[in-house]
Amino acid sequence: MFFSELIKNIKSTDKVLEIGPGANPHPRADVLLEKVFENPTEKKEQRGNTPELNTSKKIIFYNGDKFPFKDYEFDYVICSHVLEHIDNVEYFISELFRVAKKGYVEYPTLYYEYLFNFEVHKNIFKYDAGGFLYYIKKIETPISCFQPVQSVFLEALNQGYSTFVDDLKAIMFEGFEWEHPFELKKTNYIEKLCFNNPIIKKNTFKLSYLRKIKYLLDKLSTDKFVRK
Repeated sequence: MFFSELIKNIKSTDKVLEIGPGANPHPRADVLLEKVFENPTEKKEQRGNTPELNTSKKIIFYNGDKFPFKDYEFDYVICSHVLEHIDNVEYFISELFRVAKKGYVEYPTLYYEYLFNFEVHKNIFKYDAGGFLYYIKKIETPISCFQPVQSVFLEALNQGYSTFVDDLKAIMFEGFEWEHPFELKKTNYIEKLCFNNPIIKKNTFKLSYLRKIKYLLDKLSTDKFVRK
């Protein structure tokens, strides 16, 4: 989860469900819902190659269909970096609305997927200010045409080169809280999945840091020349 600060509407008395928590469940999650994977390799890939979940929280396992809970059994549901893995998005979203009164969803954006194209990601999402969550099936896009390029970026990410992603997380990922069911809309237009005029601030800290390094290198070079 990249935007935990956006989760603001959990009351102290709320019963909270978290779906697919990965290795780090949210502190307020009371119950965790995990999908069963028979293949250990697939299980590891689906959780982003993070460590195994180790928690004292209650864990419920299911087969990926109907959530094993009663209607409105929870006050709040957290669903972070799960939607992009789902086959039947419409049904999954309807289950979120069925078991909880409000919640939070988070997912990678088109920009992130365009760079890395994770094989286990099946959908791309973008929330609209009008209250619509647009999505497209990744298989219906030509994004995989760039796989030879994306595989290089993906390997770099796997080797720890994540600073670029962290610096631009505001456009690489998106999350929002909901208190009323939002409308899910499938689209065929890439414009619906893009930010409108995203503001990317100049990284003044790194620029100043690089200038200092350049200054020191220039100074060392000059001092060496003078000594000669």
